[in-house]
Amino acid sequence: MKLADLLAHKPLFYTTFDPQRIWRAYRQIEGALRLPPLVHIVGTNGKGSTGRFLAGGLREAGLRVGHYTSPHIFRFNERIWIDGADVEDSQLEGAHQRLLALLPRELVWELSYFEYTTLLAMVLFEDVEIAVVEAGLGGEFDATAPFPKVLTLVTTIDYDHQAFLGSSIQEIATTKLNAIQTRGIVGEQIHDEVVQIARNYPVQFLDQGAIQEGKELAQGAGLPPFFGANLALALEGARVLGTPIDPQKALEYRLRGRMERHANLLIDVGHNPLSARELVKLLPPATHLVYNSYEDKPYDQILSILAPKLAMVEILPIRGEERIVQQERLERTIEALGLPWRPFEGLQKGRFYCVYGSFRVVEEFFKGYGSEILRVPARAQTPDPRGRG
Repeated sequence: MKLADLLAHKPLFYTTFDPQRIWRAYRQIEGALRLPPLVHIVGTNGKGSTGRFLAGGLREAGLRVGHYTSPHIFRFNERIWIDGADVEDSQLEGAHQRLLALLPRELVWELSYFEYTTLLAMVLFEDVEIAVVEAGLGGEFDATAPFPKVLTLVTTIDYDHQAFLGSSIQEIATTKLNAIQTRGIVGEQIHDEVVQIARNYPVQFLDQGAIQEGKELAQGAGLPPFFGANLALALEGARVLGTPIDPQKALEYRLRGRMERHANLLIDVGHNPLSARELVKLLPPATHLVYNSYEDKPYDQILSILAPKLAMVEILPIRGEERIVQQERLERTIEALGLPWRPFEGLQKGRFYCVYGSFRVVEEFFKGYGSEILRVPARAQTPDPRGRG
């Protein structure tokens, strides 16, 4: 059975999950895996950027590095990055066949999409010197939780995925922080409750001076300040690991779709109030928002945050996706905010656009309207200063 065939039969989203399933699978293959030191990244926003800054910086310092992130925008291979490049199809298929030989067939089918692909990444990371592993939506119950970690980095924690993580910030923070195994570094936080709860764990807190310095470095590189907090966390993580990294070189490593700017267009995969509060600071007045949302996201709250900067919401159709909010509900929400809306039919000259709402929205935009953009190297793409990858 090919990997593509298996993944095609696994839903991307589960309404319920079994937190012991990934542990059962890990115990089956634990003795056969040769894992490198793993750095775990948990939090609400900034996990991808923090991980890529750290992975890129460590690579520039001379290490062979792996980075596991999710979801992807264009193709699955983006989720597993090794030594400066997305993993090749042949590498994925080889790791898949090895997993099939190690796992009972019934467990292969039982594992969720994210659980199986996390195991796939672990097999591929056997050949790296260190791996940076990003949690999905949680912490202690996440598919990335069972593997031994040398360090956990905690990005900003806010409300998100309440159906799985809890309704209060205390519950959400506890679930995420419970992933810490040996040592953690807590980055910039916006809730005092997170800091108070984190004091019960073996962590250090990122110094405010380091955060400010990171923000200044990010702004100097033309990036929004919050990238600086992510950079500062990555820098401190590298220092604790014993391999300091060059901040300027680390800043060159970025993921697509994270505040990606092209002339009169801004593209971001954010999908929660925390990201919306950062995004609205960057939007010029009279922005046209290209948007859609999953039903389980607080799209009413997100749109109300963005509303002061918007001239129009242009709804990007997402077909074949059951989780997308019914368009009538989205229309009513937009109208209740006093905003006009219309279907998105393409970019028009003389307007500033922001594509936002989720990885799925950004993926659909690129598929239908982004051919010209994709031909131009984006600031968010990962460069390779040493000609490798």
